[in-house]
Amino acid sequence: MNRKSHHRLATRFGRACAVACLCIFAGSGAAPNAASAALPPAAVPPFLAAGIQDVPPISAPTPQHPEPPVNPPVQNAKSDTERYTLSHERYEKAVAYARRGYTLYFVSVFWEIALLLFALWTGLAAKLRDFAVRRTENRFLQGLIFIPLLLFCIDILELPLSMYWHSVSLRYQQSVQHWGSWFGDWAKEQLILLIILLALFQILFLAIRRSPRRWWFYFWLAALPILFFVFYISPWLINPLFNKFEPLSKQHPKLVASIEEVAERAGLHIPPERIFLMVASEKTNEINAYVTGFGASKRIVVWDTTIKKMAPGEALFIVGHEIGHYVLGHVRDGMLFFAMTFFCALYLAYRVFHWLLDRWGPRWKIYGPQDWAALAVILFVLQALMFIFDPVGNTFSRWQEHQADVYGVEVIHGIVPNSSEAAAHAFQVLGEIDLADPNPPPFIKFWLYSHPPLADRLVFAHSYDPWSRGEPPRYVK
Repeated sequence: MNRKSHHRLATRFGRACAVACLCIFAGSGAAPNAASAALPPAAVPPFLAAGIQDVPPISAPTPQHPEPPVNPPVQNAKSDTERYTLSHERYEKAVAYARRGYTLYFVSVFWEIALLLFALWTGLAAKLRDFAVRRTENRFLQGLIFIPLLLFCIDILELPLSMYWHSVSLRYQQSVQHWGSWFGDWAKEQLILLIILLALFQILFLAIRRSPRRWWFYFWLAALPILFFVFYISPWLINPLFNKFEPLSKQHPKLVASIEEVAERAGLHIPPERIFLMVASEKTNEINAYVTGFGASKRIVVWDTTIKKMAPGEALFIVGHEIGHYVLGHVRDGMLFFAMTFFCALYLAYRVFHWLLDRWGPRWKIYGPQDWAALAVILFVLQALMFIFDPVGNTFSRWQEHQADVYGVEVIHGIVPNSSEAAAHAFQVLGEIDLADPNPPPFIKFWLYSHPPLADRLVFAHSYDPWSRGEPPRYVK
């Protein structure tokens, strides 16, 4: 539950697998397919991941559920959350909202691929290269000119799709962020990404010049520490650029005490000064909470919308889920998983990149792998590979998210009355407010879902009760 799909539009930042890492590690336990901690909540369309959380939300991906009755029968309190249900009006809105998100994901992926092909076949990349070369003979300075120009062209041509998604989010009352604020976040987002990518691409081309056959390996070695460092400093330097944070104890001391109790039961010591309230209601109606950072930057963040719209026990389950990512080693596993997939992606990119240059390089006026214009080829290959790898990362993520669901129910047991019911009702509230899709197609679940379907999670949470059966809990003994 560490990041919601519309926080992670990977294809927008598909300029490099490195950017995918930012999305992955924006949250506490995640696998690929998210936005980075640098990305504001309403800035990117759903499912266009990978990731960079962006502050990672604790909210469920769209769920699977048969169409609910228009007038459901009155049920007792316990059965209210036995399954995920929506009113007829809410059901229709959730379906329409989700379908737009699915469509925009695939449109965005192929639009960026088309843009890169356009830049190659029309000679735009070569012309930008020539412009940089005419200005200076210094390779480093050429990169400082060429890289921003290429990325700016892509950003501007992708901007209409991002604006369209924000307009959809406003129409469906998911976002409340006015356009001036949205454009400000978009500009800050692009600037942060530009700084990171300038550093990474300078290193990339230095590796290509120094080792034409093993550049992909040396770039992998150099990029990982940079990306992990960005994740480390995000809670301090990047997230506050997009949202306001204050100590949670300032307004909700009782909730802080409850969170500390849950954290201590999990074996974590998180002092009150590392538990924060994020003022999300200025930009979104969505519910969110997350654990982020590591070492000295580790902290728990609860959105003010979560406190306003959820009962305390339900909010504690959300926090317990995120704590589970840390206790179960999902941060470590996520980093290892990314490092491995990033390694494989770079090797495949190396093979395809050189094949494309041998076949089409002269047509594109690219004079070798060290040519700055070849960056458009690398981005094209990485974008395609990221799209292909999405289901792999999401399968890994769904497995981790189910583990965290189990942990969340167990860690609040005895602290929150009827922990299973509290968790199930938390999913119900998430679905109603965030317009979770009642019936996502199987292919969409396979390709795009970084979490199990919400309806499945709700049913599991409601029925998970090893204590009443005399069975030992799986994680929290």
